Amino acid sequence: MKKKVVLAFSGGLDTSFCAMYLSREKNCEVYTALANTGGFSQAECRAIEERACRLGAVKHVTLDVEQEYYAKSIRYMVFGNVLRNGTYPISVSSERIFQAMAIIRYAAEIGADAVAHGSTGAGNDQVRFDLTFEVLAPHIEIITPTRDMNLSREYEISYLKTNGYEADFARMEYSVNKGLWGTSVGGKETLSSGLTLPDRAYPSPLQEQGEERLSIDFERGEICGVNGVRFTNGPEAIRKVEAIGSRWAIGRDMHVGDTIIGIKGRVGFEAAGALLIIHAHKLLEKHTLTKWQLYWKEQIGAWYGMFLHEAQYLEPVMRDMEAFLESTQQRVTGRVWITLRPYSYALVGIESKHDLMKSGLGVYGEEQKAWTADDVKGFTRILANPLKTYYRDESPERQTNGRTDEKETL
Repeated sequence: MKKKVVLAFSGGLDTSFCAMYLSREKNCEVYTALANTGGFSQAECRAIEERACRLGAVKHVTLDVEQEYYAKSIRYMVFGNVLRNGTYPISVSSERIFQAMAIIRYAAEIGADAVAHGSTGAGNDQVRFDLTFEVLAPHIEIITPTRDMNLSREYEISYLKTNGYEADFARMEYSVNKGLWGTSVGGKETLSSGLTLPDRAYPSPLQEQGEERLSIDFERGEICGVNGVRFTNGPEAIRKVEAIGSRWAIGRDMHVGDTIIGIKGRVGFEAAGALLIIHAHKLLEKHTLTKWQLYWKEQIGAWYGMFLHEAQYLEPVMRDMEAFLESTQQRVTGRVWITLRPYSYALVGIESKHDLMKSGLGVYGEEQKAWTADDVKGFTRILANPLKTYYRDESPERQTNGRTDEKETL
């Protein structure tokens, strides 16, 4: 009997090769599954299904996991202002776990003997897929032709052409992974340390000139409005911000970071929606949260992003961090204004009923209402006590230098 295999299928070069190879060379019954986390339109999903059938798939399904991805991942990445190495909003990499979970659920539903993916042996995605499959279905076989045979893109293209599959292979010069939270772009330039991607590599060309004002509304940390229009669906609000920001070619950058497999990696990305939302949210938090809430959120957000990026979504501590992040969002409600310009943007300001600048205690640098000059003098004297105690045996000169000569002390 033929082995029943569920292939995680995006329609790109690697998964296209895998679909044909497993069907022709390994005589497998290939079921392709596109786990759509919000990166594909209905028309794109139909085109991918047609492509899968031409490549030899017995059946193709589109698994809609957009809401699950938003509710269980994007919300918390916004709450935590997650930017990997201060730059990358973990755009496509955060989707892989949810795609893998959807694939393994489908494999169990149809009684598959194996699951397959097209990840190479040099990237993070192989770990994200493998680890999720291993944890949720340890009994199932995992097949990875591209990784196991160490194939080049040129070989895969040649194989597909030789076997009669025609496609626009010139468009595959760059590896483009589009998602709800941004698009990653890989190419020959990202393999080096000194080159950057050309304009043509990015999916969204510059369309606007001058500047435009954008407003984003948040309710308890979640995006709920764009330019005064209310949204009850988070992904739709994100798409609206992305559509506006991408016309200005905002959100382009190169990320350099440490991979799960221990080497440095470099990838280009564009994520207008993610970057505008995260920075708007962060500004609103500066006005509505306390000093220590902001401090601990920064620590937890960095750890949450690292664990998510490194395939540890199923680690129970992630649920603990999510509980903390959600609890900090009770007062993060208000509107943020942003000015958009070609390739850039500027945060303008916020409006919120929870704005802590409106405390009535005073106006920074201008006026005090809740204390007197004598209060500050006494407060400063008390504040100085620990330092005065530390430096009590030192001369003014040595206090300034910040060190004591050991020989002199003796």
